[in-house]
Amino acid sequence: MTLARSIGLFLLAAVAEIGGAWLVWQGVREHRGLLWIGAGVVALGLYGFVATLQPDAHFGRILAAYGGIFVAGSLAWGIVVDKFRPDRYDLIGAAICLAGVAIIMYAPRG
Repeated sequence: MTLARSIGLFLLAAVAEIGGAWLVWQGVREHRGLLWIGAGVVALGLYGFVATLQPDAHFGRILAAYGGIFVAGSLAWGIVVDKFRPDRYDLIGAAICLAGVAIIMYAPRG
């Protein structure tokens, strides 16, 4: 259950951070206004809170591992929301990042 909870929290954090950054981008770059920017700031704050719910107690480990989730999640967001088409190098890089997440967070430790 701890593994499933950890993965779920990483996914929630990714939606909050990537979605928040996207909302700010839309507010500023696409001139959608302060409401979009404000919603993005709230989502980014939620991301910071969600990270604290990870079962591991080490901030550095969680944030390092989350970096890999962020990379893969950003590409996924781009595919779904912006119709971005990653090339094979994007996909290989994301796979390497996710392998790093698995090693950092879920390798057996004595």
